[in-house]
Amino acid sequence: MVNLTINGKKVEVPEGTTVLEAANKLRIKIPTLCYHPELKPYGGCRLCVVEVEGMRTLQTSCTLPVSNNMVVQTDSEKIHRARKFVLSMIFNERNHFCPYCEVSDGDCKLQNAAYGEEMTHWPIQPNWKPFHVDGSHPFIVLDNNRCILCRLCVRACEELVGNHTLAFKERGERSMLIADLDVPLGDSSCVNCGTCVQVCPTGALIDRMSAYQGQETELDKVKTICIGCSVGCNIEVLSRDNRLVCIEGDWDGKVNGGIICEVGRFRPMIEERERILTPMIRKNDTLKAATWEEAYKEIIKILEPLLEKKDNGIAGVISNRLPVESMYLFKQIFVDNFKSSIATSLDEGKQTATISKLVDNEGVPIEAKLEDLRKSDCFIVIGEDITKDHQVLSFFIKRSLSDETKLITISPGPNGLDNFANIAIKVVPEKEGDVITIISKALTANGKELDTLLVDLAKISNIKKEMSLKVIKFIKTSIMPFIVYSGKSSCSTKESVYAIYELSKVSKAQLLSTKSGANSFAAAQFHLDVPLILDGVKAIYIALGDEQPAQKFTEKIKNVPHIIVQSSYTSLLTASADVVLPVYNWLEQEGHYINLEGRIQKANASLSAPEYVRCNTETLNILAEKMNLNISKGWKKHLLNRVSISMMG
Repeated sequence: MVNLTINGKKVEVPEGTTVLEAANKLRIKIPTLCYHPELKPYGGCRLCVVEVEGMRTLQTSCTLPVSNNMVVQTDSEKIHRARKFVLSMIFNERNHFCPYCEVSDGDCKLQNAAYGEEMTHWPIQPNWKPFHVDGSHPFIVLDNNRCILCRLCVRACEELVGNHTLAFKERGERSMLIADLDVPLGDSSCVNCGTCVQVCPTGALIDRMSAYQGQETELDKVKTICIGCSVGCNIEVLSRDNRLVCIEGDWDGKVNGGIICEVGRFRPMIEERERILTPMIRKNDTLKAATWEEAYKEIIKILEPLLEKKDNGIAGVISNRLPVESMYLFKQIFVDNFKSSIATSLDEGKQTATISKLVDNEGVPIEAKLEDLRKSDCFIVIGEDITKDHQVLSFFIKRSLSDETKLITISPGPNGLDNFANIAIKVVPEKEGDVITIISKALTANGKELDTLLVDLAKISNIKKEMSLKVIKFIKTSIMPFIVYSGKSSCSTKESVYAIYELSKVSKAQLLSTKSGANSFAAAQFHLDVPLILDGVKAIYIALGDEQPAQKFTEKIKNVPHIIVQSSYTSLLTASADVVLPVYNWLEQEGHYINLEGRIQKANASLSAPEYVRCNTETLNILAEKMNLNISKGWKKHLLNRVSISMMG
């Protein structure tokens, strides 16, 4: 530990801490523009300068490591003169009307810095020239007139996302933020994650949907989790008057450390679906508005006669976007009470069923944690294009790549990670399992046996002997290899899953599978991961929530005599239902979710639901009460009745 004094206050901090971090510990405010705690110190803006006893010149506190008995001053006249000069130069270069701007009102770090130095005018006459504003991107506006050259966006794109889209061209006052080789941002390699917008301290990069909708101080903020996929990113929802304004990554989030993707940040902002605001019952082949009491009576009228039969023909399907509490109630209703032959989730366990059965056989968890992925020096990504379906996972991998850290992709078609991979193995469709088996055997083979294996590998993939040997070398010389795989396509077969597991054992690799929905892990734990077979089904209850039902699913169930749906939005599925119950969407409900690594997290409600709409869990609970079913609490204990895929968090 190191002892130092800042503004007369003593503090003890770990070795390697910067002066800025030590000051923050003492709650001594030092203004910054180019600093962000999740990025490497840059020291570009020079606004965080401090005086250090024994040093001739002012030092940037964000880059200066502490030393024992160091004495620091952050609030002297010399420091304030330096800060005012820095701000004056910034105002002179671009169109920054901070002293007069009423739009920001606390949201702009540049304006806050100016007010902090009591600047009410420009000491230097502005001499800026206008820059072109790039509005080509569907979600982001790039305005170089507001840029202060802090490079936070460039560094975030590189260090946090690993995408390297942003850069600067020219020098000095002509410096300009560009995408790729100076193409419009909308035509660039941008992956639409919006991290650059979140870190921008001014209005150079803005979210075109939430801009000018009020200052942050006027907004309601709720920390919750994204349920767009199974990663379960921690987010912060900003709203005003019960209206969604924007979604940001939670920098304190243990899962994602602040970065989120297009699905989490922007997609909820552009969602335009018709809300269901009242229960509906089909009368004379037309859905008519009804009361909740009437809707439940109609459901009981449909289900009770079927329950009197031995094979009652009742099926239940639940969305993987609903919380664990809803899933547990659903299981008790349809499995424990109705004894339904079919009770499953919307994805029918396509990405979890085989893995869960493997774990049942092994008797122990086989998968790792996300924090282990960040320590790996060799990634093997099998099956899924995670740049599309689990984008934040791809960010973790891309930002870790270096000369020492390798990436191998194995997939039948194009993959968004191929351009970042050392070796991209293209497989004959439905031969992933065979390729993985050959690689596993090759890791321990020599001589003629190895040659034979590599010949076989070349027959079902695009790589020849030289590249195959590189694959073997990368895996064998890796200290901590990590396999990310998907249950999509042929990777969900028993042969493929067992081959991947065998590869992990032979290579001593950590293992992590992507799951389909936000709560697919929980669905698997409750055994709600069976195929939906509709033979003999007379009635189907679908707890849809705010899920957008696939056309294939809607088509599959259209001939079921009775369809009951609880849903937030209208769809072809609700249009064909006999009874429709209006329920909360993901921003209105609270409950628990289990992400792909087994971490249990709570989602908090960030918006209020319309008046006659009910919570998904409450809707199921009332149904159970009205049908006098035996229902218990304690989902956590029941969740662990089945050995989990990974250690539960």
